[in-house]
Amino acid sequence: MEQQNAGNELSIELKEDIALGVYSNLAIITHSAAEFIIDFVSMLPALAKAPVVSRVILTPENAKRLMSALQENVLKFETAHGIIKVDGGGLPPIPMNFGGPTAQA
Repeated sequence: MEQQNAGNELSIELKEDIALGVYSNLAIITHSAAEFIIDFVSMLPALAKAPVVSRVILTPENAKRLMSALQENVLKFETAHGIIKVDGGGLPPIPMNFGGPTAQA
């Protein structure tokens, strides 16, 4: 549970099972007028279906904050380690009719 301390410092708790993380090599993003939904998927050759391993639901404002934070961190990473090449990583092309909900504005 998050708690806000005096002085605008945020104290967070990271539980052990969450700290281990989950592997994802695909994110599917849908949205409505009220929320953005990001489904993190693990596409592995040994699996017949690609399971959703985590789902994050955000307000539009927090989705935009996340986008900005990711852009800032990618820039910092590339400054330190070089440009990230995006070539698909040997994965097959992602079908656009994957059967999930259709994004709505």
